[in-house]
Parts: sequence; structure tokens; C-alpha cells
Amino acid sequence: MFPLSLPPLLSYPLSGLEFPWGPKPFAEVVAGPLLRNNRQTTDSSSLEGHYVGVYFSAHWCPPCRSLTRVLVESYRTVKESGQKFEIVFVSADRSEESFKQYFSEMPWLAVPYSDEARRSRLNRLYGIQGIPTLILLDTEGHMITRQGRVEVLNDPECRLFPWHPRPVLELSESNAVQLHEGPCLVLFVDAEEEGELEPAKELIQPIAEKLMAKYKAKEEETPLLFFVAGEDDMSDSLRDYTNLPEAAPLLTILDMSARAKYVRDVEEITPAVVEQFVGDFLAEKLKPEPI
Repeated sequence: MFPLSLPPLLSYPLSGLEFPWGPKPFAEVVAGPLLRNNRQTTDSSSLEGHYVGVYFSAHWCPPCRSLTRVLVESYRTVKESGQKFEIVFVSADRSEESFKQYFSEMPWLAVPYSDEARRSRLNRLYGIQGIPTLILLDTEGHMITRQGRVEVLNDPECRLFPWHPRPVLELSESNAVQLHEGPCLVLFVDAEEEGELEPAKELIQPIAEKLMAKYKAKEEETPLLFFVAGEDDMSDSLRDYTNLPEAAPLLTILDMSARAKYVRDVEEITPAVVEQFVGDFLAEKLKPEPI
């Protein structure tokens, strides 16, 4: 993911926010004409009742171009299935010419490149720090996930659309980027074959679901993502990078942005052990070790 270099927040009027500086709804921030690549325009009100992907991307960014190729196929697959789905491209291109060239490859809508204020408000609304980023919204404009990129790449047949977050993920190369999104609980287990991770997922899933439900009720993002990891190159690389012991099972919480880790090395991992570990972490009772 490429970082975005944006002007400081206070260089813009605070029109994307409202007192007491809470975010405005997506429909209000995106309000205005949207483009199609055939130069026709449609009003943003046409998005009502649709699932929406808000796609922050740019032609100069190689991972963006790679994702766009996949996303075009996913978009067509979902539309052909009869789902009400639309994508809005929010460009981070460096010129209108680059925007037009890139947008010509896209079958969806875009905020006009000339409307820098609206593009900036959308960036601020979702706290965009790098591209590509695909934010997925439900039919009411509420966020489903910030991880649209990962979901699309992991589900090429779009069977899991609209890609609600799964409580527990199996660590893989395609979703490892989420380890940098915030604190992550990772349960390392001795598993090499497909299906051997299921008991570990079943062990921590009720705890993950409970936490997701608690924060969803408060309309807040879950403060902890949950992974299970087996014996493979991805897990080995993560252990090496974070200087973790080779023990399995091994219960950890990794906070990459804070370069901190928390390790619970016990002989048996039970739901009670996991729940206590999570509770202590959220209550800031655990002492971090440096990564």
C-alpha cells in the first residue's frame, strides 16, 4: 500500500465534519454529480439503496492498477447476479490527464477530478492514509469494512458479497496487510494441512463475535482483529519479524504500528485463557514487549 501525501487537515474548511466534529454521513459528503467514463453524469442520489464501494486509487500506484483489474471482474460478477452495487472512484492521480486515462478502464462512477474539495472530504471522512483502499458500505451508507481490497482478492467468485467482516481469519499472504491496520490477536498452532486450523478458529470465534457485536452496537470499529496461523512460510516470516518463540500453540497480540507485542505462552489454550488475555489487553493491563 502506498502512503498518501495530503495537505494538512486544517488547510481545508471543516465542511466534512459537523459539531462536535463528528463525521457527516457518506450521502452528504459525496453529494453532487458523479461521472461515468463515457462522459455522462449522474447524481449521487442514484446510489440510494445500493451497496457502495468507495475506491481510493491512482494510476501511478502499481498495486492500485493490479487491484483495479480484479475489481472490474468482481464488479461485473456482482452486477450480473442482480445485486444493487456501485463503486465510486476517488482519484489520487497527479493530473486530470492521468485520471482520465485510468478512469477509462473502469465501468463504475467517479467523483470529478476537478472537484478536489469533495475528494478531500471523502479522504478525511474515512481517514485514508494509503492506497489502494476500498471502503465497503451497506445500503444505508454504514461501513461494512475498510478491508474491501482483501475481501475482493480473497473471494474472486464474489460468493461472500457484500463482504461483511469475518470474525476470525486464517493468516495468508493476501490478508497479512491487515496486520498493519491495528492490534491483531494471532493464535499460532501446529497445523500444516488444509482444515487443521478449524479447531483453533472454533475456539476463538465466539470471543471474536462477542467483541464485534459489542462494538458494532456502539457504532465503533472493533479494536482487535483475530487470526489463526499454522505452519507455513507466512507464519514463519511473521514469527521471525516479531521475534516470537517457535512454540505452538502460542497466543499473541501484535500491534505493528506501536511496534509492540503481547505473548501468552501456555501449554493449553482454552476459551477462558483467550478471553482473559483479550480483556487484559483492552483494559491496558498487559505489559508490551518491543517488536
